[in-house]
Amino acid sequence: MTQPKIMVVDDEPIIRMDLREMLENEGYQVVAEAKNGEEAVELAHRHKPDLIIMDVKMPGLNGIKASGIIRSFSDCSILLLTAYSQKELVIDARKAGVTAYLVKPVSEDDLIPAVEIALSQKEKVVSLKKDISDLKQKIEDRKCVEKAKGKLMSALSLEEEAAYKWMQQVSMQRRMPLVKLAEEILAGEETLFSQG
Repeated sequence: MTQPKIMVVDDEPIIRMDLREMLENEGYQVVAEAKNGEEAVELAHRHKPDLIIMDVKMPGLNGIKASGIIRSFSDCSILLLTAYSQKELVIDARKAGVTAYLVKPVSEDDLIPAVEIALSQKEKVVSLKKDISDLKQKIEDRKCVEKAKGKLMSALSLEEEAAYKWMQQVSMQRRMPLVKLAEEILAGEETLFSQG
């Protein structure tokens, strides 16, 4: 696995420096720093970080609003830093897609486990999205095969099982995936009907 890319966002340079130092001491790579929400959005587009550690209260676009924008185009985890632990903040952060938050001042003992959990969550999200994509493709492939089978049943006056066996045989003879054959059948390649 490649080393995770982390971005740090805070309007206070000393806090950014402290966070960078804590992360680098643990072997993490900080790929970018931003001083406000607008810059965070721009740098998130450019660097595609795996994790963003971002202050809530910043001039201009605050951390929660910036998180919402970033999560609209990125699967990265977002760890918010706040001086307060308020219920409304937690609700807004959850709606914006934030992974977790830490109350300032942040120690290395608090930061590193939170970073590890946030990165783990990001990996799970990416894996689940891939699984969903794969399943959607399998469903689409299955629909295509079913439609082609229906077309064969009609064109060749076959029962469902016979149409499916015909497709399997032609697929094996031509050494092509069943779904590719189904696509050809649906495209109306009449020469296929003479095979089998």
